Amino acid sequence: MDPYEYNNLSPLDKNKKQESVVKFEDATETIKQDETITQVEISGQLENKSDRDKNNESWFDHIIDLRKQIIKGAIVFVTLFIIVFSTINFWFPLISRGHNLIILGPLEVIKSYTSISVTLSLGLSLPFICNFLWQFAKPGLYEKEQKFIGLYSPIMLILFVIGLLFGYFVVNPMSYQFLINLGEMNFDIMVTATDYINFLIMTTVPIGLLFELPIVALFLSSMGILTATKMKNVRKWSYLCMAVVSALISPPDFISQLLILIPMIGLYEISIFIVRKAEGKRATSSPITEAH
Repeated sequence: MDPYEYNNLSPLDKNKKQESVVKFEDATETIKQDETITQVEISGQLENKSDRDKNNESWFDHIIDLRKQIIKGAIVFVTLFIIVFSTINFWFPLISRGHNLIILGPLEVIKSYTSISVTLSLGLSLPFICNFLWQFAKPGLYEKEQKFIGLYSPIMLILFVIGLLFGYFVVNPMSYQFLINLGEMNFDIMVTATDYINFLIMTTVPIGLLFELPIVALFLSSMGILTATKMKNVRKWSYLCMAVVSALISPPDFISQLLILIPMIGLYEISIFIVRKAEGKRATSSPITEAH
């Protein structure tokens, strides 16, 4: 007979049974932990995938928005180009200034008309294009950057137009006449329409861009990149760089280079003055901000 009866176990068997139960419980707990870890990993992967999908959708939306703004700018440019090109006979005397220009071939007529029409159309459509790009970039800018660009955009356009007018009424006629008089000493001068238009663009558009220097300096100052002290310290090197730039964008004569260099130096000094005034305003307003 079984000394521990039928349903009873010996102490040794009981220990073994308890050990097996413990092992079973440990294995079950391990399986549960593995399942929990697996679920966490799966949920993490799903969240990461969701975040990637959101980022992809965000980039896709930005690309779509940029595409819309570019299309609107292209429509404005093409519309203005058609208008300018179709009315070229009415305003071209303002471009030629009564100079005797020649054409060397039938295709040069189209080339000359197209180059000057593209330049004028681009200049006229520039405010619209800048506005479209501003609408695209506005949500991604800081509030300080939004206020700066929104406030100074009209001033940038005005300075650009002033630069164009300065090049058209001052730099272009003086440099053109100087070069013609210089050439007439030894050559018979015949100026092609294409060469004259390229010369006109070269003596107007770059000067219009150079007149943006004060606004660019003020923007860099508002971002903490540029200071009036830094501009003063590098003044000599800046003058040297401006002399090189004026030599590159102007005709190869001293008068034209001087006509461009002098306004550039004046704009640089104005930029220093504006940046110093802006720094003074920020310095006076900062204690009030810190007190609050």
